[in-house]
Amino acid sequence: MIRNLLIILALVFFTKSYAETRTIHVFVALCDNEFQGIVPVPEKIGNGKDPKLNLYWGAGYGVKSFFKLKTKEWRLVKQLASTNPIILDRLLFKHATKDVYLLADAYDGEKIKTCVEDFLKASNTQNGFKITANNLELNFGGDADLMAYVGHDGLMDFDVNITYKEINKKKRDIIVLACFSRDYFTPEIRKAHANPILWTTHLMAPEAYTLKAAIDGWINNENGKQIDERAAQAYNKYQKCGIRGARNLFTTGYKN
Repeated sequence: MIRNLLIILALVFFTKSYAETRTIHVFVALCDNEFQGIVPVPEKIGNGKDPKLNLYWGAGYGVKSFFKLKTKEWRLVKQLASTNPIILDRLLFKHATKDVYLLADAYDGEKIKTCVEDFLKASNTQNGFKITANNLELNFGGDADLMAYVGHDGLMDFDVNITYKEINKKKRDIIVLACFSRDYFTPEIRKAHANPILWTTHLMAPEAYTLKAAIDGWINNENGKQIDERAAQAYNKYQKCGIRGARNLFTTGYKN
């Protein structure tokens, strides 16, 4: 009887722990002077086929460098191989104190359209997949709990044609760190039935300190306004643009 009780308690604990594990999938379109409609940056950080020094990945405030080297809250679990040739680097992180995993994908900058489309499909709960780590099966793609896009606002330059599905699942939370992302992404995010917890109203530098700040709020189950304020504070800290300007830059939810 005691043995059976212990087994039941262990199963309950395992199930509870597994259920509480949350996942984040970050889609990064590498900065690319040649194939994106951006103001050119120095060549070594604007090569969309070289994640090592890329502005949005391996540079000081890129996603890889910032989460790996400049924050104590996140620890690199491992670098993963990707079967997708346009994903040039794939990293799995775990939060230091919370049961939260983050998968970051660096897309070839020339393939920014595919990156945007993959993000939008995931926002619509499409293309889910699993990764095994620490004896857990972790859900990413459309099965992640939070998705984020980081990079140039490609929807300024091209249209997408995605077949969205009507969903009965919980709406996915999304973050879009790109210039004027609320204006350009709203039609697609509405069709994806996603919940925009943070996006932008003006030009911005989509660097990782803002992403990290927003994720901090999301992990703490804060509301959109609180996450918006975290993003503004972080952006002002690094950009020194003035807190008023930073607050005007970020917003949450739909305009109407």
